[in-house]
Amino acid sequence: MRVSNGGATGIYAFGTAFDMVAGGRYDLVFCVGAEKATDTYDFMSETQTPEVVQTIAWSWDPLFERDQGATAADSYAEVILSYMDQYPSDLKMAVRGEILRIMCEQAKNNPNAQRRDEIVTPERVEHSPWIIEPAFKKLETCVYTEGACCLIFAAEGVAEEICKDSGQPPVWIEGVGFANEPYWWGIKHPHKLPGRIESDHLAAKAAYEMAGVGPKDINVVELHDAFLPQLEITMAEMGFVPMGHADDLIEKKIMAPHGKVLVNPSGGLIYGGHFVGGSNMFSAWSARRELIRRGLDYALVHGTGASSAQYGGAAVLKRGVI
Repeated sequence: MRVSNGGATGIYAFGTAFDMVAGGRYDLVFCVGAEKATDTYDFMSETQTPEVVQTIAWSWDPLFERDQGATAADSYAEVILSYMDQYPSDLKMAVRGEILRIMCEQAKNNPNAQRRDEIVTPERVEHSPWIIEPAFKKLETCVYTEGACCLIFAAEGVAEEICKDSGQPPVWIEGVGFANEPYWWGIKHPHKLPGRIESDHLAAKAAYEMAGVGPKDINVVELHDAFLPQLEITMAEMGFVPMGHADDLIEKKIMAPHGKVLVNPSGGLIYGGHFVGGSNMFSAWSARRELIRRGLDYALVHGTGASSAQYGGAAVLKRGVI
């Protein structure tokens, strides 16, 4: 089965594999996420970037958006800027710089991270050029790349046998949730609401309810950070901080190492790299790795995609025992 759902392809493929096993159709499913879009090439600039941007642009409205130069960065900026209109004292650059510094340090422990040897400070972030002013800067942007990731989903009984052979404990999928928002913006439903990523809120809520846990139970979050301010908004949508107070991640010492919640130990998409077809599965690999290495209980894996972050998915993982 082929799954394709924009930037959220990884988490939706994850959910499809889970359903195959949980529904009793299969005992063992091998799930592969991959990205090869940089095979495209622009001969005028002698780089892949223009053709990649053009490829993504084909998903935009052909009459009102594509010819106006719509890009993925534009669509996320719409969310971020409308959030900043509602909460002008939130998303401060100093906080954003500190979050990036932390994730950059964490990426050094990820052997697969593409930017694992960088040194990023809040000062470097503040002085980096704008991509879209005042939404986000260059150092706040994920790295588009190629890559692949594989996950094995196994039913109870089969999973235990595999884990006995490997010597590693199983990591159980306790809850999953998905939600899609409308395409067109508006100030009330049924439109997409300004300043919100409601799909993330609803997806996380469904995953929490299925798992019987809440944000306070989560030890590790692997979050789809296309752009740093979007990471902060999504953390609020998923209940780790109140809406309008995303800076509490640092100011109220919620995010490790200042606090208890380990956010993007892989370095996230910004430092690990964003290979669109498999990034969220890469996040699941990292979450599993941290649960086992650190002896923690629960992790939340998140993915988002489409223009304006319309598609949201979340999964709650729990460390088991051999």
